[in-house]
Amino acid sequence: MMDRAKKIRVLVVDDSAFMRKVIGDIISEDPMLEVIGRARNGKEAMEAIRSDPPDVITLDIEMPGASGIEVLKEIMEHKPIPVVMVSSLTKEGANETMQALDLGAVDFVTKPSGTISLNMETVGGELRKKVAAASRASVHRTFQTGADSPVRDIPSPHRDLQRRRMELLVVASSTGGPMALQQVITKLPRDYPLPVLIVQHMPPGFTTSFATRLNERSQLTVIEGCDGMPVRKGTVIIAPGGYHMLVEKKGAELVCKLAETPPVRSVRPSADVLFTSVAEVVGGNVIALVLTGMGKDGLDGTKLLKSKGAYVIAESKETCVIFGMPGAVIGAGLSDEVLPLYSIASGLERVLK
Repeated sequence: MMDRAKKIRVLVVDDSAFMRKVIGDIISEDPMLEVIGRARNGKEAMEAIRSDPPDVITLDIEMPGASGIEVLKEIMEHKPIPVVMVSSLTKEGANETMQALDLGAVDFVTKPSGTISLNMETVGGELRKKVAAASRASVHRTFQTGADSPVRDIPSPHRDLQRRRMELLVVASSTGGPMALQQVITKLPRDYPLPVLIVQHMPPGFTTSFATRLNERSQLTVIEGCDGMPVRKGTVIIAPGGYHMLVEKKGAELVCKLAETPPVRSVRPSADVLFTSVAEVVGGNVIALVLTGMGKDGLDGTKLLKSKGAYVIAESKETCVIFGMPGAVIGAGLSDEVLPLYSIASGLERVLK
């Protein structure tokens, strides 16, 4: 018989009794997950958290009265616990989801379109996987690495780059990535000399909202990628959800190329696809940055980039929400530097000097 103490304990928060049952039943299909409570609003959620703290909370983003955003704020202020948001596929839902990730939610799942709520079954596997991953997240670290965090002195780059002329910065991130990217990209100066290409694991529609939100806070121009888009300095391009993003030469110019080829390591966009493309087209005059995220996406592409001479920076475990992706790169001996999140922007500038 399975040891109950080892199960991941989940609190389901949703104003709909029907959806509380559906979500709870879906979660309970995994023998390692246990639904210990269901709450219909923020007040009930906080009471449940105080009396019997769960390991993970699933939280509906659209609730009457106190919205999911307001409930999330209260949770993070009083009792930080990993939260997985349940969001609609609407534009408004995407914007609210980005706000939730800013506030410290670990991840989100989207309700399928259609009028029958039982369609949630179609995302059951994703929900269970993200709840399990969230149980390993370090949400408290999110709030220790904000704008007011002390900036650590950064050593000079480990390899002699004096004769190198870097052409591109490529970034991989997943779970915890939106907040991490905000920490990094918003601190880069307006005159940062490299174009930036980012793969952040998100479904279609959400990368548009994310790019818009990041652009509003950055000195650089942040946009969602499209086919044929020029890759130029001063611009940060985020791979659109549902598409792999590659690069190709068009005359003397580097441009983006989108592809709907099958997912790699179960994700699309894939950092491996982007990094491999960059290695083949640009070579090793590249900085590769691997941030927080579940799994190993980016590992194979980083290996290829490193073999061509790229400079690799990985986020340290100290600040990662999930240490999977950078941990894989570090474990493979590919990182030239391992930096906490609040030192990465300065590190990216230091490499170029």
